[in-house]
Amino acid sequence: MTNSAIEVPHEQIADLCRRFGIRSLSLFGSATRDDFRPDSDIDVLVEFEETAQASLFDLVEIERELSELFGNRAVDVVTPAIFRNPYRRRAILKDLERVYGP
Repeated sequence: MTNSAIEVPHEQIADLCRRFGIRSLSLFGSATRDDFRPDSDIDVLVEFEETAQASLFDLVEIERELSELFGNRAVDVVTPAIFRNPYRRRAILKDLERVYGP
């Protein structure tokens, strides 16, 4: 169970993660806080399995499918590469809420 401000369709997310070789999927930003609004987007951090060969097209498809699962809201998917920026890392980790994976 998560504390996120939105309803998380866990079974469908687990299916998506298995299909794309996603090791873990987490929400962050306003979707995990009290300031989440009807027009807020959903920020998602995905970590792929080492054997996964995710392409840019895969990331676009993951965003599209997650958008559908979250009621056609805008979804922004990022990978751990974003942690190279220490300010972004700190901001993301502060709100990070895992919804799939270890």
